[in-house]
Amino acid sequence: MTQTKLTVTLPDGTWIKDISSALPEARFRVLAAMPGDGHGFGIVRISGDDTAGVLERMSDHEALTAVELLQGSEEQVLVQFETTRPLLLFSARESGVPIELPIDIEAGIATVEITASPDRLSLLSDQLEAFGLEFEVEYVQPRADDEQLLTDRQQELIGEAVSRGYYDTPRECSMTELADAAGIAKSTCSETLHRAEGRIIKQFVSELANKHASDSVHTPSRYS
Repeated sequence: MTQTKLTVTLPDGTWIKDISSALPEARFRVLAAMPGDGHGFGIVRISGDDTAGVLERMSDHEALTAVELLQGSEEQVLVQFETTRPLLLFSARESGVPIELPIDIEAGIATVEITASPDRLSLLSDQLEAFGLEFEVEYVQPRADDEQLLTDRQQELIGEAVSRGYYDTPRECSMTELADAAGIAKSTCSETLHRAEGRIIKQFVSELANKHASDSVHTPSRYS
């Protein structure tokens, strides 16, 4: 599987492009989204100094058929909406690639993360172009399977260590206390943690190296 981060420029006529471009200080975070038959539903959190102005523009936008304020204040609101032009959702549906939430949108540009096979990503690229969505690739990298990265025993012990404050500063749990809580010998606890930490660190360094290598290669930014 491949993890890809895209920045997608939404086309004029989509409500979130029009409003976020007109009010560039506003920040939009789509928390939930679902495409329907010719329309799409979603929940968006909007923050900024003029949320009232954003809501007013939303109520007047022709691409929005329903706008419901769920909660909010002067600086942040949570809104459920229905739109006739969920082009990003349509692109994902037609290519069979789920888009990971949340999606951040500023000034008409959406930051999107996707995990899929290279073939599926190629299909998404075609669909984005078909719906008039311009995009750039921030990075493409392998995605580790968290369940394969650590054994069940390692995952349980790491979780226990985190919950008991073993990795806090200052440390709230000693190795002896952690071993007692896990019901294992101190030496076993130390070795299991060391192996798990080694795998996590190596995976992190590998992903960081892949990202730096991707950033340093001067290739066309559009995915193909």
